[in-house]
Amino acid sequence: MDAQLNEIDAVFLDLDGTIYLGGDLIEGAEAFLQRCTERGVRRYFLSNNSSKSVEQYLKKLHGLGLEAKTDDVLLSTHDLLAWLKKENVTETWMVGTEGMRSMLEQQGIATTSSAPQYVVLGYDTELTYDKISTASIHMHAGVPLVASHPDMVCPSPDGGLPDVGAYLAMFKATTGHDPVHITGKPNAGMILHKIEALGLEPGRCAMVGDRLYTDMAMATRAGVVGVLVLSGEATREDVAALDENAEQQPTFIVESVDQLLR
Repeated sequence: MDAQLNEIDAVFLDLDGTIYLGGDLIEGAEAFLQRCTERGVRRYFLSNNSSKSVEQYLKKLHGLGLEAKTDDVLLSTHDLLAWLKKENVTETWMVGTEGMRSMLEQQGIATTSSAPQYVVLGYDTELTYDKISTASIHMHAGVPLVASHPDMVCPSPDGGLPDVGAYLAMFKATTGHDPVHITGKPNAGMILHKIEALGLEPGRCAMVGDRLYTDMAMATRAGVVGVLVLSGEATREDVAALDENAEQQPTFIVESVDQLLR
């Protein structure tokens, strides 16, 4: 397998650091997506970033001139919702954005409960001290914590920003407790649910992303091709530091999506 992706039927594309960085498209991203269309390769946008709703992601993608519809966007929040539903959770205290709140409440899950079953943590770019202090109080009282994803940093043109993993470290320092579950990448279900629904073979699908511990680890767990782009977080030095059989090892590396499907 190489950058031509000749035996690939669908690509799952990380967004931050892969398709765009901040408010700007990665050079060549739009042309790459056009090649997907021309080659008949299905493409889906996959993000651990739980700070936005599907509607907000669509607005951003459309604003960047990219075609996308609701079914094209897969978020860690979807994986979180599936887990909450499986656990019969309806009462939570959420540390997250209004976009995330809307997705939970649309599914009948309260997000400001005074008697929550879980504290739910997402990538909160609207963080307030009231949110984290109330969450801490609930956790000290024995309420378990679940997080939308494990990413430590969110890429930006000015450098990495604190993400859910950094917030988890804060809650660990404050309460002594780790989350009972973390959804999103690198959980294989984040991608396999869609692959199975499409009737595709995992080995004929590719995960394209810029992070080793989420994107590439998930690719390995799901049995799909792992394509690391160097336009975001990871570097060749990071890959060289991995053990040979580490699940974070990519199938191959490219500078950016601009090199794919050529």
